[in-house]
Order: sequence, then structure tokens, then C-alpha cells
Amino acid sequence: MADTTVKIDTETRDRFATIAAARGQSVRAYLAELAVQEENQLALGRATAAFREAVSRPGIAEAFDRDFGGLPAAVHRPHRAA
Repeated sequence: MADTTVKIDTETRDRFATIAAARGQSVRAYLAELAVQEENQLALGRATAAFREAVSRPGIAEAFDRDFGGLPAAVHRPHRAA
């Protein structure tokens, strides 16, 4: 993979360097890991929104309870998925 340069202020660079050093990583490795984590968080947010939209449709929670027996009595709460 080719290298590139990103211009940031020195304070931000130093903050990244401090965090990376505390984790025993290079700044390059830390930023690569951070990018993956942020991508995962965005994907999780999209999936959560889609799930919430799906279970909010009329009859979905009731159909789930009918087909799969619902939640155990000790855990049963009003339908508040995610």
C-alpha cells in the first residue's frame, strides 16, 4: 500500500502519538486501527437503526413472540428492542 501525507496541527499529531505510545503502537498502526473501529461503529449504527425500524412495524414483536415463544418471564419487558 502506498504512503500518503495528511496535514494536521502539531497538537493533534502529538495527541495521536501519546495515545499510540501508551498502547505500544506506532501512530500509523494506531490510526489504521482507529479507522477500522470507526467504520465498525458506523456499520453498527446503521444496523441498529435498521433493526429498530424493523421491530417498530406493527405486529412484528407479536409475531416474534408467537413464532419463538417470546422472552422468558423474568426478562419480559415492553417491546424495546435495541
